[in-house]
Amino acid sequence: MLGKNKDSLRGFTLVELLVTISILSITMAIAIPNLSEFIVKLRVNNEISNLHRLLLTARNTAITSELAVTICPLGNGNVCTDDWENEITVFTDIDNDGIYEPAANERIIKVKDAAQTGDKLQYSQSRLTYVATGSLSGATASGPRFSYCPYSHSTLSRGILVSASGRAYVTADIDGDNKDEDRNGNEIACS
Repeated sequence: MLGKNKDSLRGFTLVELLVTISILSITMAIAIPNLSEFIVKLRVNNEISNLHRLLLTARNTAITSELAVTICPLGNGNVCTDDWENEITVFTDIDNDGIYEPAANERIIKVKDAAQTGDKLQYSQSRLTYVATGSLSGATASGPRFSYCPYSHSTLSRGILVSASGRAYVTADIDGDNKDEDRNGNEIACS
């Protein structure tokens, strides 16, 4: 013991250790479910933010280049599809036909990664096209809506409304029920 007496040795008793482990276990049991929901919220907010930036990029490119710019998931033959969970591509669409044609001097502006497996990203059409004025091609007055719904957390769904003028608005919880609504008070949901 090198000259130390028994009274100077300190440590934890078995009872103290068991009490500490019990408190930590209870704290973890309370915190982990909340942490899971927090992580899903972060993922949804990140996806909505990335999609919103993609829309802003497309609109700004249409205005500055004075060309039609299309946003869509590209399928076989570089044709727009309605599978919005896949990669989403922004490209100049000179002839406004929803087909990416590099031979016609159309170019890819930006690509957004696919949504996480199991999550849903829905949009009512196979493409969204901005014209040179920054407005939407063929949009109705109410404008289209993107809906993003995380797997098994439908109450955390969010959306983006795109007005006919081309402006994009991210949905928010306007009635305090912890669910996002559009400007008319309709909750965001996926089918």
